[in-house]
Amino acid sequence: MKTQVQVPAALHSCHTAIVDGYIIEGHVPATEIRRLLAERPAIAGLAVPAMPVGSPGMEIAGVEAEPYDVIGFSADGREEVYARYR
Repeated sequence: MKTQVQVPAALHSCHTAIVDGYIIEGHVPATEIRRLLAERPAIAGLAVPAMPVGSPGMEIAGVEAEPYDVIGFSADGREEVYARYR
C-alpha cells in the first residue's frame, strides 16, 4: 500500500491509512490529524517515520519518550516538519 499511495521510502513506518484523502503514515498523533483536517494544507499527508518510543501507541512505562517529528510530505517529494514532539 505504501508504494501504491506513494509514501516516500524514507518516511515508511508500520501503518498506512487514508483519512479524508490524506495519507497518514505511522504513529501520527491524533492532534496533528485533526489539525490537518481543519487546515487542509496542500500536502499528500503526514508521517512519523519508524516507531519512536513515546509516539501514540508506542508508550512504554518507565521509559522516557524519544523526540520525534511529524513530517508533512507532498506528492512531488517535498517534505517539511509539520510538528515537533520533545
